[in-house]
Amino acid sequence: MTKQQPYTDSIAVIGGGPAGLMAAETLANAGYRVDLFDAMPSVGRKFLLAGVGGMNITHSEAKPDFLARYREATPWVGDWLDELDADQLQAWIHGLGIDTFVGSSGRVFPTDMKAAPLLRAWLKRLREAGVQLHTRHRWLGWTAEGALRLKGTQGEFQLSPKACVLALGGGSWQRLGSDGSWVEPLRAQGAAVRDLQPSNCGFICDWSAFLSERFAGQPLKPVIASVSDSDGPLISRRGECVLTHDGLEGSLIYALSAPLREQLSQTGEARLMLDLAPDRSEAQLVAALKDSRKGQSLATLLRKKAGLDALKVALLHECFDKGQLGSAEQLASAIKQLPLSFHATRPLDQAISSAGGVQQQALTADLMLKPLPGVFCAGEMLDWEAPTGGYLLTACFASGKRAGEGVIRWLASA
Repeated sequence: MTKQQPYTDSIAVIGGGPAGLMAAETLANAGYRVDLFDAMPSVGRKFLLAGVGGMNITHSEAKPDFLARYREATPWVGDWLDELDADQLQAWIHGLGIDTFVGSSGRVFPTDMKAAPLLRAWLKRLREAGVQLHTRHRWLGWTAEGALRLKGTQGEFQLSPKACVLALGGGSWQRLGSDGSWVEPLRAQGAAVRDLQPSNCGFICDWSAFLSERFAGQPLKPVIASVSDSDGPLISRRGECVLTHDGLEGSLIYALSAPLREQLSQTGEARLMLDLAPDRSEAQLVAALKDSRKGQSLATLLRKKAGLDALKVALLHECFDKGQLGSAEQLASAIKQLPLSFHATRPLDQAISSAGGVQQQALTADLMLKPLPGVFCAGEMLDWEAPTGGYLLTACFASGKRAGEGVIRWLASA
């Protein structure tokens, strides 16, 4: 039975990920009563899973380079980071009693590399600040009169808080609660929402049966991957990835997922160029490969003279026929410029994060929905994306703080 709950003196936060929790903390610190609702049995589930291999909380990169990671959303996200940037986020973590260190890649981690102690310390502080956590409460949208609809363990109910922050996540990892079911309810209220798409995802191509069966699951490293951005310039990144049975995935591919996805959208195909020998110039390879084989197989020659492992040799044969690899010059060119073509991304639910969401034009500078005064949005719901490496989490935290501060400013002006 639907009933009205007495939350009129409270601010509701819907979603218990980093953005929602940061919004709740910001509001509680300002003296407001906060009720946080999450559909899952416990909060921060995606945050915890993201930290399984080591909790990469942010990045130590210089601020101009850090901001550039957000591509076309840089000015927008930069506004949030003015209130909580990477350095301030580290100071906030230290305030929870959690030490951090900077890894060799510049990524910042808790000293113990784990997400759970950080989350436990944070939840303890939130409870001490008076934040009420309500798990197993799913947001269903609004009534015709504008009340929030939620369904808890005792059935559906309605509430009309002073203000509301929606931090419902994107569309990936549905089993952890971020299923994108909020898209249509927001559109029905007149908010501009761009379709959710995979971000930080793998890409699919048609390997031969030999390559797929023999090398699936093996790392491809080190390589330089290059792709043309939508506005022309070539983007190159050095790193490693993993060959799957039907494509590539891994941190190097994730870092280039936005321009690759845009190519797919525009032409139906995404083209990636791989440099299989990033520490040798083409001229050096030509000189090394001009030596006589002396009865050696091509695979042995490439291993000894070009430093290629079996997977890289197999990729050369996958992309070029024998006639295209007959000379030292041809081999060197193929090694330095190996072309791959992808015809699809991995499904949205298999992506690390999602692109798309509530567009900037639908929101005030304080992240309040223009069609719905008093309703704010934060986190991955918003139309921005970033590569892994701490950039995603930092912007989620910062957007939660911006939304919380926005609620405070809106209530003060009411």
